[in-house]
Amino acid sequence: MSKHPDKNSSQQAFDILEEQIKALIETCAYLKEENRLLRAQQERLQEERLTLMEKNQTARSRVGAIITRLKSLEANT
Repeated sequence: MSKHPDKNSSQQAFDILEEQIKALIETCAYLKEENRLLRAQQERLQEERLTLMEKNQTARSRVGAIITRLKSLEANT
């Protein structure tokens, strides 16, 4: 029995580890890009939400003004 591990076996283990590290690096790069895209999407959605909230407030104000005018017209008749 040899005291030294089989070089072929060691090389295979090293090759497997190398492939796993490469896969991990690829996964990390993919997740980094996905995270960047999600953050950009989140920013756009927040801006859209703010715009919609402003439009909603404008509509509420207009409806309130219309109701006030209608009540005024009703009181004058």
